[in-house]
Amino acid sequence: MIDLRSDTQTKPSQAMREAMATAEVGDEQEREDPTVLELERRGAELLGHEEAVYLPTATMGNQIALAILGERGTELVVEETAHIMVHELGGAAMHSGLQTRGLPGVRGRLTPDQLRATMRADGTFHTPRTSVLAIENPHNTHGGTVWPLDELRELVDTARGFGVRVHLDGARLMNAAVASDVPATEIAGLFDTATLCLSKGLGCPMGALIAGSQELMHRARFEKHRFGGALRQAGIVAAAGLYALDHNVERLADDHARARRLAEGWAAAGLPVDLELVQTNFVQVDVGALGLSQRDALDRVAEAGVRLSRTMKAGVLRAVTHLDITDDDVERALEAVPQALGARVHA
Repeated sequence: MIDLRSDTQTKPSQAMREAMATAEVGDEQEREDPTVLELERRGAELLGHEEAVYLPTATMGNQIALAILGERGTELVVEETAHIMVHELGGAAMHSGLQTRGLPGVRGRLTPDQLRATMRADGTFHTPRTSVLAIENPHNTHGGTVWPLDELRELVDTARGFGVRVHLDGARLMNAAVASDVPATEIAGLFDTATLCLSKGLGCPMGALIAGSQELMHRARFEKHRFGGALRQAGIVAAAGLYALDHNVERLADDHARARRLAEGWAAAGLPVDLELVQTNFVQVDVGALGLSQRDALDRVAEAGVRLSRTMKAGVLRAVTHLDITDDDVERALEAVPQALGARVHA
């Protein structure tokens, strides 16, 4: 089975497992685990911040960021299909008392004009003040699309002009950095806080980082504990993160190239694929345009030996390349998926 459902499907390589097996460990909550401390040091450097905190998941990282940046009874602004908006179970309201406002984006991107029309200041008893802007880069729902750095900088500057704090959901940040040939430091360093997931394209079994100033990360450690995030001898899994930073970043370009190969091949075979959205390791296929439901299409491709996944877009499936997908897998999927979906090359 060729598993293209998500880059979360990656398995630790043998070399990563060996690094985990030989990791030096200690009590992580007491900041006595040398492997965790080294990963936090390198994570802060990578993300352009003073300090980083190791966490079980990037979702926890996003929720901690909202808790330390926002204020109860104020408003969080995000793109309307961002992960924080649609995939974190209303955590902003539950954990931080934030009202969330979703704005429509183009390929997941918002504009300074949208913010100017949306920002709410103090001085009224009827509407909450805007306190946090959260950005996702690359953007999952829109197909792994990447923010141009100049647009990102302008949006962040606009938010700061209103006194609004800014958070980067950088779950796949290294994909964005590799795709745009911009150091992750230059992207994440624009924000008050930034998260990075280690268990997607970087291939770790678990783990994430949140980075920010020393003051903010001091508060983040308290929130981590409130979330139940004491990890104890976590160097065993933090070692996977160190291995990933050494070996699995530059190779993300291979995943992007394989996604581009899939997209172009499927489009040539008659599948409805928007090639302009294929900027990282995602390929979206509009099976609704072929007269198929998502469920029917998923069953058909699974019978052909390929696993795809749903998206939030009606009638659209996705394929996500990752380090466990080979060139041979791509070639097989290029043939199997169009046949399974009954695609025909357009005249």
